[in-house]
Amino acid sequence: MSSTRNVTSDGAAWLASAGTYPRGTLAFWAERPDAPVALPCGAAFDVVNVPAIFGRRMLDRLWDEGPGSGPVAVFRGRMLLFAAPGTAQRLPSLLAWEEWGTREGVSGRTGGVPPLICHGTGDAVTVPALTGDGAPASGGSRWLVAPDTRHPWLPGPEVLLWAAVRAARAGVRISIFPPADQDAKVYDVSRRR
Repeated sequence: MSSTRNVTSDGAAWLASAGTYPRGTLAFWAERPDAPVALPCGAAFDVVNVPAIFGRRMLDRLWDEGPGSGPVAVFRGRMLLFAAPGTAQRLPSLLAWEEWGTREGVSGRTGGVPPLICHGTGDAVTVPALTGDGAPASGGSRWLVAPDTRHPWLPGPEVLLWAAVRAARAGVRISIFPPADQDAKVYDVSRRR
């Protein structure tokens, strides 16, 4: 299994393509590869922003039972799942249609899917630095699955709906002891479909 925690040059080019001035973003990163950058959503990618624990369960479902994931980052205690453009608009309606979300204070089927924040056209997200030593920076920003190609596979709304429903159905283990190492899980990016 391999771990992709640092963004490759092709991955940086893909991330920069989301912005208005990709060459300027790449030049900035050439000088400061350790700096996070805010990038617009909607053209190159959308982002589904979920609580970290639920996001980890979604990510485990995507890699263990599904097609894998696109790039994934952690930022300020939340997980950012990079998704196909248009996902931010479609996913909330799919969750409501499947009755997995909450509306007007009434839980859906199980109430197990927390509110998902979907960032699409008109939104921007802060992406972690291109390089990292594996430890979260002061803001808790780092890559779990870093971009490694100019054309990464990005899950669409149906795949993320599937992962969210599977994660909600998963039994929750309660322990008074923290896990040995939250970051020990390594995702094999060569398994992407």
